[in-house]
Amino acid sequence: QVDLVESGGGLVQPGGSLRLSCVASGVVFKIFTFAWYRQAPGKSRELVARITSSGTPNYANSVEGRFTISRDNAKNTVYLYMNSLELEDTAVYYCRQWLTDYWGQGTQVTVSS
Repeated sequence: QVDLVESGGGLVQPGGSLRLSCVASGVVFKIFTFAWYRQAPGKSRELVARITSSGTPNYANSVEGRFTISRDNAKNTVYLYMNSLELEDTAVYYCRQWLTDYWGQGTQVTVSS
């Protein structure tokens, strides 16, 4: 049974930063691609960033240059560093094992002044 647990969300002012973490268990972490998604109120869930098993990142245009995805295979953890946060980044952020039905429970990020 694969389990993904996100943490690190919270309330931050515009221009601020947060680091999200996703700890995976029940999976051979190092061989899989993982991704971060987000869902804002009234909107569909969208892909934010993904990282391959070899560490190659890929970003949505809306976060390119502001967000950084990384992974620590020794800790079975994927990170999302979010800088220069904007009001439009407010959403629930989810971790997913790429192209599977394994999702985390989500962590709320609220950007507000």
